[in-house]
Amino acid sequence: MKVNSADNEQFLLQQLIEGNEQSFNKIYELHSREIFRFVIKFVNSVPLAEDLTQEIFIKIWENRHRLENVQSFKAYLFVTARNHTFNRLKEVFKSDVAITEVVKGFIQLRNVTEDDIIDKEYLLFLKRTLNSLPERTKEIFKQCREYGRTYDEVAATLNISRNAVKNHMVHAMKVFRSSVEKELDILVSLLLFVIFKR
Repeated sequence: MKVNSADNEQFLLQQLIEGNEQSFNKIYELHSREIFRFVIKFVNSVPLAEDLTQEIFIKIWENRHRLENVQSFKAYLFVTARNHTFNRLKEVFKSDVAITEVVKGFIQLRNVTEDDIIDKEYLLFLKRTLNSLPERTKEIFKQCREYGRTYDEVAATLNISRNAVKNHMVHAMKVFRSSVEKELDILVSLLLFVIFKR
């Protein structure tokens, strides 16, 4: 019997439900890369995606008794991944550092993912948020985050005070947090739909 056959996976799942760790490890081997690729679309960070993938499978193990009534394990796995990633993103996006990393990822990826529907939807969300900033705030945000300049350097370049630069950056971060709260749930659902439709 092939390791990746549907019958064998069903057997592994039954063993997993009964608490068999070896079967759990095989299920992990079968699906972890796919889940990692799914998660990294949202977080743009390899370490965070790796951590989330581990956490998702820990949830599968901890809630293995629920698998008894699951008709499609793959669908259940992706819904678990979506929900866990969404919940973690809500926590992560409370950090200005996390927002900065996502924006950096947007800047690095925006020219190399034109053929990828999922990335385009994700980048559109970030671009829309960036474009919603007032022109002066957007300019300062790009100077600080895209070009990596310090507040003092930006202040000197634009002939404004360091405090003015800081205020613009605080406002930008508030806009990003607000956008995440309003749109991320819809965005994650949309991207999950796109992935299953492919």
